[in-house]
Amino acid sequence: MIFGIEKGKVLKYLEQISNIPFTVKLPDEEPIKVGNGESQFTVTVNRPLKKTDLLHSTSLALGEAYMNRDIEVEGDLFAALNIALSQIEKFAVDSHSLKKLLHSSTSAKNQKKEVSSHYDIGNDFYSLWLGNTMNYSCAYFKNEKDTLDEAQENKIDHILSKLNIKDGMSLLDIGCGWGYLLLEAAKRHHIHGVGITLSEEQAKGFQKKIEEEGLQDHLEVKIMDYRELKKSDLTFDRVVSVGMLEHVGRANYELFFENVDAVLKPQGLFLLHYISALKEHPGDPWIKKYIFPGGVIPSLREIIQICGDHRFYTLDVESLRQHYVKTLLCWRENYLQAMDQVKMMFDDQFIRMWELYLCSCAASFNNGVIDLHQILLSKGPKNDMPLTRCHLYE
Repeated sequence: MIFGIEKGKVLKYLEQISNIPFTVKLPDEEPIKVGNGESQFTVTVNRPLKKTDLLHSTSLALGEAYMNRDIEVEGDLFAALNIALSQIEKFAVDSHSLKKLLHSSTSAKNQKKEVSSHYDIGNDFYSLWLGNTMNYSCAYFKNEKDTLDEAQENKIDHILSKLNIKDGMSLLDIGCGWGYLLLEAAKRHHIHGVGITLSEEQAKGFQKKIEEEGLQDHLEVKIMDYRELKKSDLTFDRVVSVGMLEHVGRANYELFFENVDAVLKPQGLFLLHYISALKEHPGDPWIKKYIFPGGVIPSLREIIQICGDHRFYTLDVESLRQHYVKTLLCWRENYLQAMDQVKMMFDDQFIRMWELYLCSCAASFNNGVIDLHQILLSKGPKNDMPLTRCHLYE
């Protein structure tokens, strides 16, 4: 038995879904070749998975098996996951038994706890693999040979160009991370910016950079929930949010836009950059248990509809899905290169979990399971924008 299912049935299925040759090793049996040509990777099954676990949640069962070394992959983990996730629609999920995991509380208190569980595991850890910009979001590769840092710089250029930033404007970054976007905007355009985050570690790192760059008169970072914006009396010419909407939760999308509306000046621009999905979905059980507790990926269509309800005019929508595949693979390469230092910080289970996270996300983007969209919105009709997108590529 393999994965609690008859071996012959599994191997026949694997041959049908994969055009990449690979090898499967089972306990006390000869290696089995799947497909024609030289194997790109080898899957070793050290302990067969229970059929009941796979039916409970296929992704949770496979993810935990990899973390615990019940399954090991020799060779290209991304290639293996790219095959597996091409079939994700066939993965089983027992929604009833996983209800609390898939639909956690969207209260401010619980969401702060969930955000902190991911982003507060240490600035030293993130600095090992995010690159010099400390940008934890999709980069923008203008050229195939761009380095990760160059592509992250490109992303900042792209966003600031879309926002049509002018010297002296005010800019709010909701979910500012370690603040690189605001730091660059302040240095280039002398903006007055505020970054809000729920992560203590990110806020600490951002504040340190503000002081090192001597930008105290231009930038401020706050530990602040987006729900507090309506009562803040703050107003801004521009608002940006990069990779934060995924933490808001489907029940709170309307509330999120109400708060953006409350602080954005008339004729102001709002750029929303977020991981999206083709359809509405509660999320993947393994990702929600181990990586992003409470995380929900909005569909493009539901966000566009909400924008209209709040009289936000959609000026531009762009998919950066393929850019995120490259970004994640760059992060994974940096992560593996820093493995000696990572091993001094975390145990084997965490180390395997984090590489699985980076590779599975890359494979998910590659297969179109998830997407990345940037939406540019204006508060009311705005007639002084460039007539074409040419300025974005100059």
